[in-house]
Order: sequence, then structure tokens, then C-alpha cells
Amino acid sequence: MHIKSIREAKNLKERRVFLRSDFNVPIVKGKILDDYKLISSLPTIRFLLSNKCKIIIGTHLGSPKGKSSAFSTKPIALRLGRMLGKKIKFVNDCIGAKVEKEIEKMKDGEILFLENLRFYKEEKKNKKSFAKKLARLADIYVNDAFGVSHRKHASVSAIRKYLPHYAGLLMEKEILNLNKILHPSKPFVVVMGGAKIATKLQILERFEGKADYILLGGSLANTLLSILGYEVGKSRVETDDMSLTHQLISFYKRCKNKKVILPLDFAVSQSKDGKGNAKIKTLGNVDKKDYIFDIGPKTISFYAKFIKKGNTIVWNGPLGMFENSHFKHGTISIARTIAARSTGAAFGVAGGGETVEALKATHMMDYVDWVSTGGGAMLSYLNGEKMPGLKGIVRR
Repeated sequence: MHIKSIREAKNLKERRVFLRSDFNVPIVKGKILDDYKLISSLPTIRFLLSNKCKIIIGTHLGSPKGKSSAFSTKPIALRLGRMLGKKIKFVNDCIGAKVEKEIEKMKDGEILFLENLRFYKEEKKNKKSFAKKLARLADIYVNDAFGVSHRKHASVSAIRKYLPHYAGLLMEKEILNLNKILHPSKPFVVVMGGAKIATKLQILERFEGKADYILLGGSLANTLLSILGYEVGKSRVETDDMSLTHQLISFYKRCKNKKVILPLDFAVSQSKDGKGNAKIKTLGNVDKKDYIFDIGPKTISFYAKFIKKGNTIVWNGPLGMFENSHFKHGTISIARTIAARSTGAAFGVAGGGETVEALKATHMMDYVDWVSTGGGAMLSYLNGEKMPGLKGIVRR
């Protein structure tokens, strides 16, 4: 495997660099709630600054329908500037004469932050015309947006046709660390929660021959338990797609119940929003009116035994209704166990928005060897899918 890193670029000094970042972060009333993606991008930005580049930063934010102040990237530019201790110029567009005029005024070592790329529908449609307009802004293209590199969008895919292109330092680290999961030291433990079974089942099947233990939680576990005939009450399941159901049960049978580990007990409530009285119930004793919102204490202890055996651990997705304080204990406990086992005893990787949030809550995130900035992108890469943003940058 070879990564075409920005470190390899010749004549980089004093060049205009279009840096495609993934700063799709939660913002409420102009306040950024999670700046992990910004922090992760700093090494690339500082590397370019050290080479006196003129840096033009582009990112998307959310899925706006046209231009909207609620989706403006200006708060991100302000926060990034404070992090760098450097004034960053913000321009309220991402293409056109106004942007080009601002770039003409830039001095070496300055940063220009563009408005939301998705304010133009051509971005998501991967239009060449839009990509050409972005390419006109710079001499070199650097992709540091791993989190969207599985998307065929103009600033990730089409733009590569018009500029010399490289991977940023964050992108480089993402690929190097995720490759270690593809070639794991045994025992290899996979912890998978959340929903979106169609996506996650592909990963499970890919790891079927490599993983020693697959620990399931969330809707993924509920769905499999329901298919196996266990009562899961009114819990969220994904059994509408019969082909997916058959695929999931076939996977489970192939593993012969030796490596797929399912919950022993649950935290349940009979309130749909989880605000009612919470109870702990063992597998087989869940009522038809119950909603399963978390794994129970026996499961936490049971799962911890497998995690502590692992030499390679990968985790994606919460194991319960993590956003409710009454039902976050399972996810937090597993997060602590993975963090405690990582960095030394085992190589641990985690990814996904809520997964990162859970790790932060433990104050142990720094103990995990690699916390990916991409949830869906991480799963796509591990599943061996084509990644439009990596074409011409990463050769597997």
C-alpha cells in the first residue's frame, strides 16, 4: 500500500493549497459542541503553514437545502482561528469572483476559510463544472476529509482531475491505523452497536473469518434476538427487509454461536421515550410492552471478559440509547474497558459520532490508539468498498 502524502509534494512552499477538510461538527446557536475533528486536522494545517502555503479551507456542514445562515461555516472558522492563535479570513461563498479576489490578496502563510460547499447542489452531484471552479482557487489539492471520502462529491472526487492531489496528515493516519484492523493481531474483538444493519452486516461478514469474538448491542442485537425467537418487546428492530433478515441469520448460523456474543440482560422501560421507570431484565424475561434501551450489568461484565482477551479491538456504535442519561451506562462501561485495554496491551480503534462522544465522556479517549473521524467512511474502508476520495491518493 502507498499513500500519496502531502509530505511528498515538491515545490510546496508559497503555493495555493485547497485543503478539503471534514469539519461537519454539531453547532447550536453558533457554538461548536464537539471540536474533535478540528483538533485532528491541526497537524496538516500547521504543516502547510510551516511551508508558507496560502491555505484555502473548504468543508461541508450538514445537509442544507440551499444557502442558510443556520448552516454557515463561519463559527468553524472562528474556532479554528482561536485554536491556531491566528486570524483566519472568512468569505461568505466558496466559488466565484469574490472568493478569487480574496485569494489574490492573500500573503504566504495566511488562511482563507470558505462558506459551506453544500450551499451549491452541484457539490453533492459531483458536477465537473463546480469542481473546476473550486480548482481555479488553488495550485494543489489536499484531501484531509476522510469522513466524506466514501462520497462521490465534487470537492472530494471530481476536483482531483484538475489539480495535483495529495493526502493530508490526518488522512494518512486514518489509513495507516485502519489498515492495522485489516491485518489484526489475535485475538481480534469486534464490538458493534447502533442501527443501520445493512451497512454493519457487511463489515461483520468481512470480519467473519478474522474475528475471534463479535460482541453485539443496540438495534443490531435486538434484531438478531428477535429473529432467533426471543421477545424484545417494542424495541427498535430492522426486520422489514426479508433478504437482510435471511442474510443476518445465515451469518449467525455460520458462526455457530461461537464467536457472535449476544446480551444476557437489558435495561428496559415501558415508556417509548425512555422517561419511565427503568428495570433490569434478563434475556427471556422481556415483556411485550418493554423497550430495550441498554445492555444490563451482567452483559457489561460478560462483554468485558472478551474485550480483556483482545489484542486488536474495533468498536463502532453505541450499545444502547446513549443520549438518555438513564441508558448510557452500558456504552460508557464498554468504552472504559476498551480504553483501558488499548495502548499497550491491545491495539484499539473506535469510530462514529456517538462512539467518540462516549469515549469523551470517559475522559479516557487518549488511551485508545486511534479514534477515527469517520463513522460511515471507516466502515466503508474496512469493508473494502471503493472510496472516491482516495482514488489516486491511496493505492491498496
